Amino acid sequence: MRLHFWSLAALASTSLALKIPIKQTKRPNFTKRSGGASVSISHPNAVAADTHVLAASSASTPSSLSLSDVRDLIYIANVTVGGVEYPVQLDTGSSDLWILGSKTPLPGANDTSQSYNLTYGIGWAYGHVAYASAEFAGIPISKQAFLDVSSAQNPALSYGANGILGLGFTSLSTVDALVNSTGASTGRTLLYNLFQDNPNEPNFIAFSLDSTTDTGDTIAGSFAVGETEPAYANVTSTNKIPTWPVTSPSRWNVLLDSFIVGTQTISVSSGISGAPSNKAVVLLDSGTSYTYAPTDVCQAIYGGIDGAQYDSSLGQWVVPCSAEIDMALQFDNQIFPINPLDVTPQSSTDSSTCLGSFIPQSVSVGAGQFDWLIGDNVLRSVYALYDFGDFDSSGQMGNPYVQMLPLTNPDQASIDFHTARGGTPNTNITYNVTENAASGTTVSLSTDVAETINKLAKYLPAMLGVMALNALILIVLVIVGLVLLCRRKSKTARARKVPGRLTPMPMSDTNSNRYSEMPLAPHTYEPIVSMAFTDDTNFAPPSPAFSRGESTRPGDRPRSMA
Repeated sequence: MRLHFWSLAALASTSLALKIPIKQTKRPNFTKRSGGASVSISHPNAVAADTHVLAASSASTPSSLSLSDVRDLIYIANVTVGGVEYPVQLDTGSSDLWILGSKTPLPGANDTSQSYNLTYGIGWAYGHVAYASAEFAGIPISKQAFLDVSSAQNPALSYGANGILGLGFTSLSTVDALVNSTGASTGRTLLYNLFQDNPNEPNFIAFSLDSTTDTGDTIAGSFAVGETEPAYANVTSTNKIPTWPVTSPSRWNVLLDSFIVGTQTISVSSGISGAPSNKAVVLLDSGTSYTYAPTDVCQAIYGGIDGAQYDSSLGQWVVPCSAEIDMALQFDNQIFPINPLDVTPQSSTDSSTCLGSFIPQSVSVGAGQFDWLIGDNVLRSVYALYDFGDFDSSGQMGNPYVQMLPLTNPDQASIDFHTARGGTPNTNITYNVTENAASGTTVSLSTDVAETINKLAKYLPAMLGVMALNALILIVLVIVGLVLLCRRKSKTARARKVPGRLTPMPMSDTNSNRYSEMPLAPHTYEPIVSMAFTDDTNFAPPSPAFSRGESTRPGDRPRSMA
């Protein structure tokens, strides 16, 4: 998507693409990758030893934007609200933007009288609906609704973020629902407003998440709006995985065909009303560190490993660190291998202990909405494109979908695993696509039924003649339909042509003293869940994923309105 930075008068002739290329460094400060003067950026809330800094640079300007990956548990970028930059967690599992600043109202923001307590899988944030100018990755928005938070308990805060940026659908936005209740329509999400301003361009985000704990990781992380990373351009040729439901979804839910552990392909099922019985509805959530799945799924992954056992006090499986688990997920007849280092990550408190990153749930994870909650431990193995649907001539968006490109080579991942953990790598690891076959059924026919079939056989020639005629008509209709579809796809392809030039966007420097009033408290690194928690979502992590060091303002938690 070409995103514009200048006045309306210049829109017809000038545009810039938004892309955040990412590189790995072990230092909290970094310099530009190419061109111009170098810029060092530091943040008092960052943890030097545990923070993976991801840098975007511009060849024409010396300014930069930083993304942070803290121990592979959270991914953070900057958003500008009211002229001030704030680090926020990127979260495809929610749709609201909220900021906890050093004071309220935030500088440059206009608070309203509407207040609310947003509740997540873990944590909450209370504040007032507010409006301010905003900018994300260089894209300006003149008026953005968000929650100006005055009190919060959320793990994202102790990882260096000052809030959460939801990358989901407007239909899930609490802020939009609150604004709609007043009769206004100005509460839509930040991404919706970005796309609304550019109705003739692709409406998607695409990103990959790199790893700090895998020293052999050669996958470059990146985040882009409306464009794809050139190295991963083939993602646009992969199958378009529809959301579930297909029309007007509230979350980035898709259907999972099956999962593979070693050489065994394991079927899945769904408890979601209306979903296919031989599929599982899964939520793709960049705001959640690990994956939450049904108990039997986790049993199939870890139960066959010698020495592995479920620890009820942790709510997770404890697995020998030397045990390599080769597994993959199948979506829309496509195989996506998962890095074994992400299947059994080392404990943050004891490097000799490894935990299962697939966490069991005894009931449906998102009662009525999804069966699995897929987090960063899986998403690091794919390059994912989240398409919100194109605007048609009347300004309406089409159906959204997801495209994913596998980034993990199983054999190389095995080498990386044993380089880190010791032992001998596996070779020739392959995964085969499997079709979901209906179970066979044996039927015994009674004498009456058999006689009826014999009578019907007498009229078989006449029936075949009618069927042949119907088939001929159907073939003609299919041919006509294909012709019309090809014409439509041709027009769509021309409208959605991905620009060939990727221009880095100008960024603003980070003021290292901006957050001095909110120091990072020491704490144990734990997985986080930033999925938006709504009235009809019954999500309960099996153990506290965050217990201390939460950054809050003085005062008691307000009464929840969720």
